[in-house]
Amino acid sequence: MTDQIVITEKTSQAKDVRAAVGHRYGAILPAEGHLFDLVEPEEAVPEWKRWSPVLLRPEGLYPTKPASGGNKRPKLQAIRQALRSAKCVWLATDCDREGQLIGQEILEHLKYRGRVMRVIFTAQDPQTIREAFARARPNDEFARLYAAAVARRQADQIYNLSLTRTATVTLAKGARSVIGVGRVKTPTLAIVCRRELEIRNFVPQAYFEVVATARAEGGTLRMRHAPKERILKREEAEAIAALAEGFEGPLAVKVEEKRQSPPRLHDLPSLQKLCGSRFGWSAARTLELAQQLYDGEGKKIITYPRAETRYLPESLVGDVPRIIAGLRVGRSFATIPLPENPVIRRGAGGAFHDKGLAGASHHAVIPNANTVETLREVWPRLSTDERRLFDVIARSYLAATMPDYRYRQTTVTMDVRNHPFRATGRQPIELGWRAAFPDWQPAEERGEDAQLLPQLRHGEPARLQDAEVEAKETRPPPRYNEGTLIEAMQNAWRFVEDEALQERLKEAKGIGTPATRAEVIRGLKTQELLMADGKHIVPTPRGLALHGILEKADPALVDPGVTAQMERLLDEVLVGQQEMMGAIDAVCAQASRIIARLQDGAERIDPSLLASGGSSRARPMRGAPTPAMKRYVESLARQKGLEPPADYATSGTACRAFLDQHAGRQDGSGEAPASPAKRPATRRRAARKPAPDAAAAPSRKRRTRATADAPPEDLPGGDTPLRIPFGNKEAALRLGARYRTGGWYAPPGSDLGPFRERGWV
Repeated sequence: MTDQIVITEKTSQAKDVRAAVGHRYGAILPAEGHLFDLVEPEEAVPEWKRWSPVLLRPEGLYPTKPASGGNKRPKLQAIRQALRSAKCVWLATDCDREGQLIGQEILEHLKYRGRVMRVIFTAQDPQTIREAFARARPNDEFARLYAAAVARRQADQIYNLSLTRTATVTLAKGARSVIGVGRVKTPTLAIVCRRELEIRNFVPQAYFEVVATARAEGGTLRMRHAPKERILKREEAEAIAALAEGFEGPLAVKVEEKRQSPPRLHDLPSLQKLCGSRFGWSAARTLELAQQLYDGEGKKIITYPRAETRYLPESLVGDVPRIIAGLRVGRSFATIPLPENPVIRRGAGGAFHDKGLAGASHHAVIPNANTVETLREVWPRLSTDERRLFDVIARSYLAATMPDYRYRQTTVTMDVRNHPFRATGRQPIELGWRAAFPDWQPAEERGEDAQLLPQLRHGEPARLQDAEVEAKETRPPPRYNEGTLIEAMQNAWRFVEDEALQERLKEAKGIGTPATRAEVIRGLKTQELLMADGKHIVPTPRGLALHGILEKADPALVDPGVTAQMERLLDEVLVGQQEMMGAIDAVCAQASRIIARLQDGAERIDPSLLASGGSSRARPMRGAPTPAMKRYVESLARQKGLEPPADYATSGTACRAFLDQHAGRQDGSGEAPASPAKRPATRRRAARKPAPDAAAAPSRKRRTRATADAPPEDLPGGDTPLRIPFGNKEAALRLGARYRTGGWYAPPGSDLGPFRERGWV
């Protein structure tokens, strides 16, 4: 028995701590993520077993109960046993809000009253861990971090389950479907749906610009007339072109020397945006790779990746020479012309800013100072994508220590009978930090803005010739990829029209957290509300239908700005501007208002809009369709007298959607539709325990096996019957299937995609 123990968040973390400090601080016991869940509403208040439009808020807070699954129970038992004799506990879970909750909820549930020390480390190498233990602080100092996590968890359970039940019983009367509402999930769906509707409803507008070549003594340049108020009539543009042709006049030349600081260091959202745009990675993929670089066996070459700030503490200035020296060993970084003395920028405009870290328990993602010297040995262990991600992080850090980019900007204008023509050009004076990104060119330096202007004098005469009209057309906004969707979630203030409220919400960190946003997006795809279309993410027909239903019922349900206001209140708990119960009260007040609105104005909806079958489950297909798919679309359109999609010959996604809707199959192969008894069922799918934003559904004790006489869509209950072929037991269990007397089933909330792919549903 020992009088002190260390609690880590997971087994791999325990292994790293053991390698760093041995048993100097007692036995090292890992959790497995959350060892406790909040109890279900009906466990807190039995009357809530029956779904009704009511705020599911118990007296005080929802209590916790031991979580099931994995090795959670034996790990909890080991910690419970050790706490009986422990006089001191060292909490060495992750350094963020969720890590604080995972560790402290164990002590709260087990009513531990001994001494508790908090160990905070932002890298997982032995030296960093040893230093973290040496400067551990009393856990009481992190009370706000814990309170903020508890407030978010409790508010989410109350809001999500209350509104899911209310929406289901008021809007889906008679439909065998659950309308899932999530405080973060639903407005995230709305962001994508709004953009899709904006694109579909977009009407392009033609406009015109005039360009001409100016000939001066110093040389020639291309000048453009592009007024802020666009020219909408071609004849007006042609008249201006006629005036410009042969026009002679003086050039107004303005030369300015400008400088540009390096971009800010990366947090998780900025990494997800960049990697989504550059590499086509999902947000979850970027996080997965970053986690490997952080704590993967034999790696540990970056700091904590779930960062929500882009600053570093000023105490890390001393690490700059060591990190630079370690990176310069690599061939890809050796060619970067780094200054002899690194540039250290402090304050809001720099990389090192203590005030910018207020309320944050970790900092921007950077190379790990304590392992950077081992980069040569670690590099062969990294996958291609891990190397790509590390390159992004390393170059960002190096750029932050390099001089400003200095350039000369020349602006040339000419007044052509009150019609201004203009040309701009940039000439680098000193590349500075831009040398860290030799292949990168910002958008403002492409096209005519990148032209190399001749040496010109102010007032120098020039003559215009070759004037011509260019026809242009407005374009719809681009679809989101997962990276730009993460950015939209982070900057939810942009969806608020009130300018004063916009400014207040800029201080918040958007909707969701860096640790949960990728999971929210993945959950929406699993629930077949969003889907991938190449690099883009788009709503499914079912997602658009659900968004329309909820927006009509109460716009606040789908408003990212409303959720951003709630997030701001929850974040204020972290910095002491709001009490935990006050933040929960505010979220509950919003939920109560929506519940009342749904009860007063609820209209019954068409159950088919909520179905998960048919065209709503159209799966995206990268690239162009196969010739067989195109022929089948044409054949089917002729047989049924339908008009094929306009882009069916070039878009695999359009082909698949058409075939899913009209051919009754998802593979678009042209085979006959399955018989009704073999079709995938449209059934209730509910999440008993949302994580972090899924809907909850009523549980049923009855579990019935599917038969040919009783197709799955006719079965009652929240469970999904399965047909597991003999010899597939292990695979079924890994996918989450369960076996009870009478057959196999998938519990409520299960991801049915893998089962459908195998034909087991």
